[in-house]
Amino acid sequence: MAAKSLTVVVSQSPSKNPAKRHLEEELVAALMLDETVDVAVVPHLYNLDAAHSGTMFLQSMRGHLVVLSWMYPRAAHWLLDRAGIKGHQGETLLEDPDEDEDIEIPEPQGIGGVELPDRNVYCLDLGVDSDPQVFLEEISRIVGELSVETVELMDWISGSPEQEQLERYLDPLSVLTGESGVEPVKRRWYPVIDYERCTNCMECIDFCLFGVYGVDNFERILVEQQDNCKKGCPACSRVCPENAIVFPQHKEPAVAGALGDVGALKIDLSRLFGSTSGIDTAVAERDVELMRDGREAVGASVGMPKRQADRDSTKRDDLDDLFDGLDAMNL
Repeated sequence: MAAKSLTVVVSQSPSKNPAKRHLEEELVAALMLDETVDVAVVPHLYNLDAAHSGTMFLQSMRGHLVVLSWMYPRAAHWLLDRAGIKGHQGETLLEDPDEDEDIEIPEPQGIGGVELPDRNVYCLDLGVDSDPQVFLEEISRIVGELSVETVELMDWISGSPEQEQLERYLDPLSVLTGESGVEPVKRRWYPVIDYERCTNCMECIDFCLFGVYGVDNFERILVEQQDNCKKGCPACSRVCPENAIVFPQHKEPAVAGALGDVGALKIDLSRLFGSTSGIDTAVAERDVELMRDGREAVGASVGMPKRQADRDSTKRDDLDDLFDGLDAMNL
């Protein structure tokens, strides 16, 4: 087997959308002919549990990784991290044409990841473009950027994965066509924590009343009982002061892991027009799920974020500046 410098993993869309499947197939076919990379295909990352052979396969890989998936790169990176597929965030140059170029990306203020191996993990969002060449060129750029000692793929594998498991994911075309006997996965719903933003304030564990969150041996917040999470409910993400809680499958970009701080993207027009705020929405979402469980709604009486209780109503903010600007225009 020829020496390769990088492993590229294609994470399949959970849907049967023919356009998405076609893009996956085009990428895999081209990558299999690329002598500088190895390629593997796994089911959608978000739906893999800890016991799935796809998860164990990814955990066995030790070298630099490029992971292409149908989610924002930030969501994909921390989803991999929570599954034990750790590494430093590799810089990518792909840009989302729908993303505001003027968004200010906040500097990391969180507690950060732990026990990161000496490798990079590059996450690419397949939703950015329908042209496979865009992704192939970025992968080629990454290969050229990496200054690593090339090794055989089998030297990149740690632990003792079963031979059947290795063959299953190293035969990407059979995975794409459904001929490899990969075990089925079910759709899931749970939060993913971005530890570069998370400050360990514990507001999420106070607000969530379903036992989803806990703390680890380092007293760091973690998603402890992910299957307790209520499908479709992103309430904890809305109350997080750092926008550190991601639901990769949510329809709202800020909740699904888009870059930028949701609080800094735009003025909160809900305060101007009297519509529901993010906190109010979160309280309502939580009450709905409590009642579905046969429990009493608690409204804003339990677990309200400390940032709301401590807020100084006399402090000037963006809304005050907006009104001053309108006054100055003499409309």
